[in-house]
Amino acid sequence: MTAAELAALLNATLHGDGTRPAVRPCHPREARAADDIAVAMDPDLLPLLADCRARVAVVAADAVDRVPEGAVDAVLAVGRPRLAMAGLTAAFAGPPPVGPGIHPTAVIEDGAVLGADVAVGPFAVIAAGAEIGEGTVIGAHVTIGAGVRIGPRGLLHAGVRIGSGCTIGSDVILHHNASLAADGFSFVTPEKGSVESAKESGRVEATNTGLVRIHSLAAVTLGDHVEIGANACLDRGTLSDTRVGDHTKIDDLVLIGHNVQVGSHCMICGQVGIAGSAVIGDRVVLAGRVGVADHVTIGDDAVVAAGSGVGNSLKGRAVYYGTPAVERERAFEAYMLTGRLKGLFRDVKALKADMKALRRDGGPSHG
Repeated sequence: MTAAELAALLNATLHGDGTRPAVRPCHPREARAADDIAVAMDPDLLPLLADCRARVAVVAADAVDRVPEGAVDAVLAVGRPRLAMAGLTAAFAGPPPVGPGIHPTAVIEDGAVLGADVAVGPFAVIAAGAEIGEGTVIGAHVTIGAGVRIGPRGLLHAGVRIGSGCTIGSDVILHHNASLAADGFSFVTPEKGSVESAKESGRVEATNTGLVRIHSLAAVTLGDHVEIGANACLDRGTLSDTRVGDHTKIDDLVLIGHNVQVGSHCMICGQVGIAGSAVIGDRVVLAGRVGVADHVTIGDDAVVAAGSGVGNSLKGRAVYYGTPAVERERAFEAYMLTGRLKGLFRDVKALKADMKALRRDGGPSHG
């Protein structure tokens, strides 16, 4: 690829020699050859171009005049650096993890239907009745249960587990060891147990005499262009599917409980836990380690800050913070007031001393 071709791909403005080869994007410090592409979209990296081996650089458009003179032969100026990074990394992404065809160690049961150009890696298992869309790539040791339907152009990395009956849309990516359709964590006690009494009264007035499983009879449904991170777990629904809407992205180590409904275009970051039957609206962002209680609803376009605990339903189009999660302004106000408590305690202590002195001898102890 030449600098001019890369500029067209990134919708960038080209300054300099468009014929320069551009073969490998890298940090300016890690450039090894003239045909490397120095990615210096952070203005703090621009001084490094002066001693960089790469002769092509990608920079932010509002910083192009800060590129050291003569440092490179071609400068690609981009208006939205992070969007340009998406295009740049896509252009140079490696091949799929599995070669074409079906590996001889793969197990494909009778009745499974594979579309055109499906690739299946070593020791993968595809159960009877499964339907795999054209162009889907299935990595090593993937397990696909009976009756699963996967749309075209999917990418299932090594170790993915998909339970029976799941429906997966087109262009879905499942990263290593993601689990779809384990049984939901749902149990009931023969008599009223500690959880029920705690919810009703705030006290533990009963004990658990036994835990009886409520089985999960439904499955998991993923929309189109969904991405599920490594070691994420999405549990089956009880009677209706657990669902994730189109274009939603779920990070590593996320747990989505049974019956949860997640909208479209959401971002759910690492270590988020969403308890059973919660409803997450469209375009919601849950930052890292957010916990969401069962049966709550989070409205469209809400943003919940990292580490927050959502115990009650939240309205949409607001930023929430803390445990329990409240709107950011209220949370920051509470933190500021907490910082003033030391002075308040000091003042109260002084007032108490004055009152004690007044009672003792009729005069204050402090001036």
